[in-house]
Amino acid sequence: MPENQKFGEIIWPRLVANKLLRRPLGSNRFVADFPTVEKLLGVECLVEPTSPSRPLDAQKDTLKYKVFVSTWNVGGVTPTDDLNLEDWLDIKNNSYDIYVLGFQEIVPLSAKNVLGPEKSWISMKWNSHIRETLNKSLSNNKRREESKLEKDGGSREKRSTRDFRCIISKQMVGIFASVWVRSDLWPYIHHPSVSCIGCGVMGCLGNKGAVSVRFCLHETSFCFVCCHLASGGKERDVLLRNSDVMDIFSRTSFPCVTSMDLPQKILDHDRIILLGDLNYRISLPEPKTRLLVDQRKWNILLEQDQLRCELSKGGIFEGWHEGLITFSPTYKYYPNSDEYYGTNCSKRRPPAWCDRILWFGEGLKQTRYDKCDSRLSDHRPVQAVFAVEVEVLGKLSFFL
Repeated sequence: MPENQKFGEIIWPRLVANKLLRRPLGSNRFVADFPTVEKLLGVECLVEPTSPSRPLDAQKDTLKYKVFVSTWNVGGVTPTDDLNLEDWLDIKNNSYDIYVLGFQEIVPLSAKNVLGPEKSWISMKWNSHIRETLNKSLSNNKRREESKLEKDGGSREKRSTRDFRCIISKQMVGIFASVWVRSDLWPYIHHPSVSCIGCGVMGCLGNKGAVSVRFCLHETSFCFVCCHLASGGKERDVLLRNSDVMDIFSRTSFPCVTSMDLPQKILDHDRIILLGDLNYRISLPEPKTRLLVDQRKWNILLEQDQLRCELSKGGIFEGWHEGLITFSPTYKYYPNSDEYYGTNCSKRRPPAWCDRILWFGEGLKQTRYDKCDSRLSDHRPVQAVFAVEVEVLGKLSFFL
């Protein structure tokens, strides 16, 4: 037996055992900007929950918030110090209350990265760029507003800061979810939590799978599921992706909080969004796919889009919705190029809408669905904006 093969047969089971037994993927630890006494004691709550003295039938009002959601497979590319995220995060708009950002492949999916220790410094670097970008835009706008007040003869008003803070940041191998809220919303956020499900090597490692994040805003629960599903362009590979989705839905579970009736499963939450590199492809011969892409005939291509077909069938996607796709396929590009991969090489990968954002249930209205033209990786990030309804205890209920 060759020495390399012998070494591989010895070390591989040990590495797998170490990964599975000593560092379980299901850890509910996460990083946030708001360390609290409750969190240090293991109670995952940023603020005190609704007082039990308030009646269950207390009057409730409805507020609306704008939520920016984006998924981006960065292809194992580490962000440079001068990486510009302003277009991706749409900071010129500056009207969002919550940002939910999902990444795939923030590290290359090598055996070393899948089985070895987490490279948390990379997710920290992404968070640093996000923080700087979001809060730089707020600082610039504040200076413009103050300058306008002075020109109009007004005085500078002391206002509470509305910078963005991270309430949940969680990495599992290359999958990374990061949630940011305006700091003036922080007092109304409670019970943040995470759940990680690996669906990759051996059906359980984290090279594929999902990082799901949960939190409550006022009286409404949110769940965001950041996925990276099975790859492959063969027709049977769609079954592997469907199997990953079923695994994620069935195995994801959030910690139980005995003092509150909080949802533990994904579909039990009030507002649910699924985002990620779902890897569904177009069921057409490659030459025809490329021809239709060149002709920008999206409707014809989408008739053969595997995910659209699965959504129409129902099944595991019963009740899920996706906005109208009016943008070009998001995969696969040459690095630093707008040219699709495979046109000038033997290893051909037909274009596809691999990167998607879906939602489930009521209280969510999508107002935007588009892609960003960043050339960082072989994928293009996809963005969505939602108007979200949130229940809040009415003023009268505080006096009952």
